[in-house]
Amino acid sequence: MLREVRVESGIVQGLPAADPRITSFKGIPFAAPPVGENRWRAPQPVPHWEGKLKAFDFAPISMQAPTVIDVNNIYTREWSVDPDLPMDEDCLYLNVWTPAHSSGEKLPVFVWYFGGGLQVGHTAEMEFDGERIARRGVVVVTVNYRLNVFGFLSHAEITAESPGAPANFGHLDQQAGTQWVKRNIAAFGGDPDQITIGGQSAGGASVMSQLTSPQNEGLFQRAVVMSGVFTPLYPGNAMPPLDRTLRQAEAEGAAFFEFIGVSTLEEARKLDAVYIRDKMLEYGHFWGTVIDQVYCPGNPYDLFLKGQHHKVPVMLGNTSSEFMSAPGAGTVEEFRAMAVEMFGGEAEVYLKLCAFDTGNLEEMIQKASVNNIEYAARVAIKANSDSGSGVPMYYYNFDADIPGWDDPGTFHSVDLWFHFETLAKCWRPFVGKHYDLARQMCNYLAYFIGTGDPNGKDSTGEELPLWKPCTPEMPYGMVFADQAVPMEEPPGEVMQFLVEQYFNRQAIHTERNER
Repeated sequence: MLREVRVESGIVQGLPAADPRITSFKGIPFAAPPVGENRWRAPQPVPHWEGKLKAFDFAPISMQAPTVIDVNNIYTREWSVDPDLPMDEDCLYLNVWTPAHSSGEKLPVFVWYFGGGLQVGHTAEMEFDGERIARRGVVVVTVNYRLNVFGFLSHAEITAESPGAPANFGHLDQQAGTQWVKRNIAAFGGDPDQITIGGQSAGGASVMSQLTSPQNEGLFQRAVVMSGVFTPLYPGNAMPPLDRTLRQAEAEGAAFFEFIGVSTLEEARKLDAVYIRDKMLEYGHFWGTVIDQVYCPGNPYDLFLKGQHHKVPVMLGNTSSEFMSAPGAGTVEEFRAMAVEMFGGEAEVYLKLCAFDTGNLEEMIQKASVNNIEYAARVAIKANSDSGSGVPMYYYNFDADIPGWDDPGTFHSVDLWFHFETLAKCWRPFVGKHYDLARQMCNYLAYFIGTGDPNGKDSTGEELPLWKPCTPEMPYGMVFADQAVPMEEPPGEVMQFLVEQYFNRQAIHTERNER
């Protein structure tokens, strides 16, 4: 087995995973520590080391809110179970799971970006164990990156110092980790020309930003976006800031500097990282992607709809009950007014679909409610098809029965246990059907990583149910319920209407701008 590897900065030693046919390498540095003068700078090269680096343990997690055990918080129950994980500003490390016996095997590679709203999260989370995917002939890499104010603060002094990399340091970390993979993964038996990037939630949104960054030409060949596409739908529905310009972000950074008692970048870089973290939590601001016109030239979702993205196959989807979007109307009259405001001459069609004639506001809102991520995905699929890009997009909906005393439904992120086939690490009383579904989902993912097409044989030797690319003409995809079942029906009428209206509104907006 491949237990020792030479990378560009030195030799690393790994350990057998639970399955000794797999070797895990944990805590490999892919960039210099982002501390001192490197705080709020693009990732810098890794210094060479002497001897052998023992890559046996996960490196410290990024600076973030400390874990507080709360049994009433589903995410604490599910993943954030260790309040004593080491945390450090020195956090730019990645982990590799490889099934290769030697370098040069040219196995497909999966590079994973974790989620957590760009505020929290880390690669040591239990569900991200790459061993089960690696058993399918894939080299798996999980990349840590800077979060919150450490990864996404901007300031005029930073821009002046580094106009080529003025913002989005967390995304640049993801990019640098992927570039490190391209340069070094052959030593682990991986193919640098067969890289799939993937992520979930904010990690999926990060994949969208990498897909639309002009800096990434040729860096990866496929993309997986799990619960990671978002776009506004109904007025008043909460959404993370998606259009922060560099100037706005610089002003936010200046205000934060004032809050923490400094006036210059030099002073801010001398502050203790824990002090900055604690003041950040007190400040209560969301730190996220910045449209800096360098790494990020615009809202990634909007750029994707315009076809301004790297043309690679995409797998994307959602869980059935996450991020539902519903009208905020408090009365029947407000519901009608909202429909007229949103859909103009098509409002009556919408009202009929929502059973407006019943006069039952609760029923109307129920019929009008849709999964926001599914909506965003179906809009993206139609835009991709209309552009004639020829790039396949494979859509899924995760709708499995999730056991547990909390009766959680298909909550946001629960599908990660299945995609990574790590159910045995979860406290929930999963049974045979869940393990069968996880096996299928992990197989689909591995095939997509290998070829850009999720289809192939199940581990049983039988063909997996055929998963066709999703198009507006056949907007079906795959449902992951008790087992994988191809969708045989189009989405509901309200969803179809909303997707069509998105493009109608865009056409009207374009026409007005051209007058």
